[in-house]
Amino acid sequence: MYATQALTQLVPFAADELDKNKVTPGVLGFIVFAALAVGVWLLMKSMNRHMGKVDFEEAPDPAAEPATAGKKSAAAKG
Repeated sequence: MYATQALTQLVPFAADELDKNKVTPGVLGFIVFAALAVGVWLLMKSMNRHMGKVDFEEAPDPAAEPATAGKKSAAAKG
């Protein structure tokens, strides 16, 4: 309870000294941004590695007529 009371009494003093036009994120903001950037880079690197392992071959459409059968039937007619 004492910490809360101390903070509420110190906040008005900090507000008087704070120039809202000169507030910057500072070192902590840079560290957080850099950590997020490194995390995204690592995730993208991992995703590329996993996508390289995927062996995907699309199954042919059973409703479509194969191209070789169409050529044979055209040759038989002509």
